[in-house]
Amino acid sequence: MRVGVVLLIVALAAALSVDVVKTGYGLKGDEATYVSMALSLAYDHDLTYERRDLDRFFGLYRSGPDGIFLKKGKQLRFRTNSELPFIHEIKTPDKQADRLYFAKALLYPVVAAPFVWLLGLNGFLVLHVLLLFGVCVCGYTFLAARSQPAAAMIFTLAFVGATCVPVYTVFLVPEILNFSLIFFAYFLWLYKEVKPDAPGWLRGRGSDIAAAILLGAAVYSKPPNALLVAPLVLWFWWRRKWVDGFLVGAVSVVVACAFFGLTAMNTGEFNYQGGDRKTFYTAFPLDGSKDSVWDRKGTEMSTNDSDSESVLQDFTNRFAHNVEYFLVGRHFGFVPYYFPGMVAIGLWLFSRERRDAWRLLTFLAVLGSAVGLLIWAPYTWSGGGGPSGNRYIIGVYAAIFFLTPPLTSTAPAVLAWLGGALFTAKMLVNPFVAAKAPYLTTERGFARYLPVEVTMANDLPIVLIEGPRAHSWFNGVLLYFLDEHAYPPEVIDPAGHTGVWIAGDGRADMVMRSDWPIGRLQMTVESRVPTTFVVSAGSTQTRIPLLPDKPVTFDVPASGVRDLSSYAYLLSARSTEGFTEHLRNPASKDDRNLGVLMRFTAIPAGK
Repeated sequence: MRVGVVLLIVALAAALSVDVVKTGYGLKGDEATYVSMALSLAYDHDLTYERRDLDRFFGLYRSGPDGIFLKKGKQLRFRTNSELPFIHEIKTPDKQADRLYFAKALLYPVVAAPFVWLLGLNGFLVLHVLLLFGVCVCGYTFLAARSQPAAAMIFTLAFVGATCVPVYTVFLVPEILNFSLIFFAYFLWLYKEVKPDAPGWLRGRGSDIAAAILLGAAVYSKPPNALLVAPLVLWFWWRRKWVDGFLVGAVSVVVACAFFGLTAMNTGEFNYQGGDRKTFYTAFPLDGSKDSVWDRKGTEMSTNDSDSESVLQDFTNRFAHNVEYFLVGRHFGFVPYYFPGMVAIGLWLFSRERRDAWRLLTFLAVLGSAVGLLIWAPYTWSGGGGPSGNRYIIGVYAAIFFLTPPLTSTAPAVLAWLGGALFTAKMLVNPFVAAKAPYLTTERGFARYLPVEVTMANDLPIVLIEGPRAHSWFNGVLLYFLDEHAYPPEVIDPAGHTGVWIAGDGRADMVMRSDWPIGRLQMTVESRVPTTFVVSAGSTQTRIPLLPDKPVTFDVPASGVRDLSSYAYLLSARSTEGFTEHLRNPASKDDRNLGVLMRFTAIPAGK
């Protein structure tokens, strides 16, 4: 416990003293919206976007709230008559033209607002530190009830620390809150199962009601958490406590509905991501522009419903690939970025506790949540915006902790640390850099051996980079450069032909997208030094030995996956040798490491 208190003091000192804007490299992800909401609530006591909110944001960040989600408000009324469904929703435009509304869930800003009022932007970090400390205390208490204290402590710290979770501590977004809500809820529900002589309140119905309240809030904040309510209900029904099961389920539903109701009272829309919703960059509503920024600059971002046609198209093939990516994907895989969770599942499956009904129900809810996410959001199941790991699954990950059986030694905890650190240590060295530039995590290290999630090319971290490396057109296909071992397309001769240089310092991985299925690449490569060129396009690997200044033309078979609106392929290329043109020709100013010049034409399947 003393170690925990020391770590808490150190973490709080850092959270209080860090310059949130400068050290955090400005805005990341959805921070613009959540920060604006918390500031508005803390200082204006409302959740409406007005000119003073924009002034306040510019004062803190010295720039505008790039990426802010706003929506036009509605006047919401209900009318009853004899026609089904008897109660009818009526929406009319907001009467005030000098305000808009924030288009995100209000729970996180409500929780963060008191800390922001007291401590400014540092209040977000302090809140996150306190939440994670509470998670560690609850986790240790749960495991220590039946495990060796040292093993319980080390495994609990690994479950939080040897993952991508700490990176979200420096994100001013709800992920840490969502993670904590579910962790606290499951602790309140299950502590009595591992320690029957727990304090009175933790043994009674009150702890179950509290758990249901927390889960209802978590569902409102992130709807993919909904299935995590089911184990509580089914556990009581398993024990033939029908009323108790119905009660905890009803409480969760009522709490979630209450938050959606508060959202409707504020904006006129129950769905905080629905309605007339847009996102803004560089120019913002109410910034004094003479014309309407809403009409001129906003990008439509409403998510009222799901496109069933896009979900069902090529479903089997895409789902199979998504399962692979979900588990071991290079950027968002569960195994690399939540490895202690795999240890917990493995320990449970090979223990006597695998027969415990509450553990089985928890596992089925976790599994159902993952499968549902892959079906419901096949192109954005990681959360969108190129996050560090899978941010949509962070709440589900919290529930996995409670599968962990009693620990009789520290070996599993050490394994959790070692396995997790292989992929996350680089992130944790400087979480602010990892949060701002998540693409750096996968440019080096063990993650490079994992498959790339080509079904979601536009959600890969590389899209956060501005410029041609993020994506460049090349002979009718779109290339995403996942590392610095290849250079964006460039003109290579007076005739205006373009090519891509592969560096001689490592394997280059590129996502290649086209509007039609590709059967093969007709490729021509050359080098100025003797080298071997190794290439693949999602199919068999091809090795081509090259002599200086001797072009070689050949075909490369391609195999890919259909994504939302195109076909995607992983193009990997490597040159065994490299050179620097400036060293060969002092008159040249090109000091890049070069290996092979690659040109290709994508040939449609069947031709």
